[in-house]
Amino acid sequence: MKRFSLVVLFSLLFIPVLSTGRDFCEEQLDKGIRNSEAYSYFLIEKSKADSSKAEKTLEEALRCSPDLPAVYFALLKTSFSFSTERMYKAYGYMLKGIEAYERNFWWSFTVAGSLFLSFIISFILSMVIIIMVRLPGDLPLFSHDIMEQKNRILLLLILISALIGPLLLIGGILIILGLYLKKMDRVVVYLYLVFLLISPWVFKASSMVFSIPSSDVLKAVIEVNESRDNGYALSILRNSEDDGALYSYALALKREGRYDEAIHIYNKLIARKPDPVFYNNLANCYVAKNDMERAKQLYEKSMQMRPLVSASYNMSQVLRRTLDLVKGEEYFLYAQKIDPDSVTRFQAIFSQNPNRLVIDEVLPISALWQYSRENATRVSTFGLSTVPPALLSFMALFFGALFYVLNKRIKPRAYRCKKCGTILCKKCERRVLWGNMCLQCFRSLIKLHELDARERIARLQTVYEYQMRRRRNMNVLSFLLPGSAQIYAGDVLKGLLFLWSFLFLLCVFVISSIFVIGMPHFPHLWLNWGTFLLMAIVYFMSNIITRLRLAKRWL
Repeated sequence: MKRFSLVVLFSLLFIPVLSTGRDFCEEQLDKGIRNSEAYSYFLIEKSKADSSKAEKTLEEALRCSPDLPAVYFALLKTSFSFSTERMYKAYGYMLKGIEAYERNFWWSFTVAGSLFLSFIISFILSMVIIIMVRLPGDLPLFSHDIMEQKNRILLLLILISALIGPLLLIGGILIILGLYLKKMDRVVVYLYLVFLLISPWVFKASSMVFSIPSSDVLKAVIEVNESRDNGYALSILRNSEDDGALYSYALALKREGRYDEAIHIYNKLIARKPDPVFYNNLANCYVAKNDMERAKQLYEKSMQMRPLVSASYNMSQVLRRTLDLVKGEEYFLYAQKIDPDSVTRFQAIFSQNPNRLVIDEVLPISALWQYSRENATRVSTFGLSTVPPALLSFMALFFGALFYVLNKRIKPRAYRCKKCGTILCKKCERRVLWGNMCLQCFRSLIKLHELDARERIARLQTVYEYQMRRRRNMNVLSFLLPGSAQIYAGDVLKGLLFLWSFLFLLCVFVISSIFVIGMPHFPHLWLNWGTFLLMAIVYFMSNIITRLRLAKRWL
């Protein structure tokens, strides 16, 4: 129903244009709009209704929006077959679609945002799962130590950090559980504390991911500089004063034929900070007003400051128009020498229209990223902390020092018998027996003469039941989540590698399908399929390794 509504909406938008007999893409190019994404989405939906003309329809969509990855991916699906030629063709469309991300801010932004959020969320979830898996087994050890030495109850004061927020609560629990981990596995606790240390940057970046799409000014700037629309910028950027917004507003004014207003803004920008890009675009306004001499002066000034392929190309066009063909050819060849690919793109849209005769400089995607970072000022902790993020960094340093001191000072600590799971400590057993076994298991398995046959068989039965129950739990956990069996068995660091990898891929699959901006019904298919395949690989590898280690009794 949603897709049908989308098709109806686009039909109402574009039927009046099509009914005039004019080429819609050419009309948009006359306005400086190189990417008519709404129309291309309409054509993608239209291609699904008629498979016999699907490829031709999608090629038209590509002509109207060469920087839209969705068109390439739609062509990939349409052109794919098991013949060698068609497979190569489909593969080419996939590569071009991925390359188009470099020219499309919102598509690159959603991928980067999905990967970043997935990385952070999966890490926090991994730590929570480690706590859930380890807590039932390690909490009795902590209780045993408290019973043996009452002053260890003071360690529970660490949990007061829950008042500051969930992130510090997780850190506090990990510190207590970390006392009972193997030396190498304590790295997991330090990893989490490092995460808390950089949490101000994490919160800032996460806030950017959510706040950038809500900025009307940023949307307008992107619409203009990616040559997608002018009208939105004219309504939103009218009263803006920062350079990026003013530059984009002037660009929209010029494309809509309001040359005097655009000239006024470019002069204002030049007065603030002379830049060859401003001079190039200002010269283009004079070309549109048919003042070629003034335009030549400005192109010259632009090229003196820094060689721009656009300024050289534009100068060649103006010189040819004023019949100075020899000099025009010199500038054209110089432009080709600077960047032949750009010149090819310029010629592909060439016509006598002012927006196509000469080429305006726009903010590149790197500048759009910088502009978005500068304008995303709101920082949120998303309810994960009740204190400023800077204080979390201080608490992380404190927790790190505390954990290091506790590991050095708190000895002895309770441990479990490797065979039957009985809780022991050096106060319970005067000496640590071979293999960290309790006295009963040691007598049953090593010192056979110290127990009669009935006691030894009963102990062996207890050991067998404990080991079978332990293996059953690991089998169930390995099916539920990769790495959780290793965490349960005590190989926490190795388990984290599998668990975090799987959760990261799962989060990418889910978030990239939900976190879409300006992409109706067109998520990142290549990313989703890729993460799904990698998820399956991680899942099966983890299970295979767990089964092999269980069979060899390494877990």
